[in-house]
Amino acid sequence: MVGMRDVAKAAGVSLSTVSLVVNNTGYVSADMRAKVESAMRQLNYIPNELARNLYRNRTNTIGVIIPTIAHPFFSTLTAHLQREFAARDLKTLLCSTADADKGEGEYVDMLQRHMMDGIIMAAHTEHPADYWTSIHRPIVAFDRTLGEGVPVVRSDHEQGGRLIARQLIDSGARHVVLVGGPRSQFAAATTFPTIRYHLTVERLLADAGIACDYVEAGAVADIAAHEATACAIFERYPDVDAIVGSDVVASVALQEASRRGIEVPADLQVIAYDGTLMAETAGKRLTAIRQDFPAIAAALAARMDSQIAADGGPASPAKNDSASDVDTQPTPEEVIPVTLIPGETTR
Repeated sequence: MVGMRDVAKAAGVSLSTVSLVVNNTGYVSADMRAKVESAMRQLNYIPNELARNLYRNRTNTIGVIIPTIAHPFFSTLTAHLQREFAARDLKTLLCSTADADKGEGEYVDMLQRHMMDGIIMAAHTEHPADYWTSIHRPIVAFDRTLGEGVPVVRSDHEQGGRLIARQLIDSGARHVVLVGGPRSQFAAATTFPTIRYHLTVERLLADAGIACDYVEAGAVADIAAHEATACAIFERYPDVDAIVGSDVVASVALQEASRRGIEVPADLQVIAYDGTLMAETAGKRLTAIRQDFPAIAAALAARMDSQIAADGGPASPAKNDSASDVDTQPTPEEVIPVTLIPGETTR
């Protein structure tokens, strides 16, 4: 097996020079670099990635924790995240908490043992804030607040709520049903930013004198429960004339309305929240609040870059083993605008 000593001998340079070129650390003249790279090609030398990572104290791997890959929102998000990280020469390690026995705990343990460089946390967690802030490794939260100092990227759900309410008010809706997760989440409004669109819709519809009911559909990973809830709305609320929910809920509601002979949008309006491909393949093109997946992924990747640098990555000086400076700062939050995409399911 060809090693760095063989490359050094073939190039006529020192072993340390080859190491600097291979690990891309320190200054090497253009002439020396060319000699080393030429020798590497001639000898078909492939650097040992594990050894390089140990040398740099990096794995070039980012863990992405989501509830389930089966949900169209999270499959879309992870696809965009993987593209962003690949553009940065980073690998993505995916954890679906609904499909893993140990859930997030195993991945946090890997992070603490330096088996990955950082975690994007996009799933519900039972751990308190001090659990996340005590880890002192690169973590970026998506659409949830994990504790002071953990950066957050989220969509502008208040804006989404305003856009939905305006559409329903202007189109003459009389009885709106919102479908979402457990109402118990609403007790901690800052923990789950996604609930803000529900709260905004409820408030604005109440101000306009429009009836609005909220139906719990279970955890986001329980897709079957969301589908069943969408179908049950028609029995529970026979006078419903507008349904708002995730792309999954909206798609099933549209299909159930068709089965019952209910005209959409004349008799029933349906608005999806997420705007994945599913919103365009439900039979009719759903009116949808589209979350900006490319912008979300870019913001998460940029925040992760900053966290890794602050953790002693190549872009910044190494820190000591105590809490990093970012842990003591107010939680920075980046809010990504959403867009109402008119479809064929609203008036």
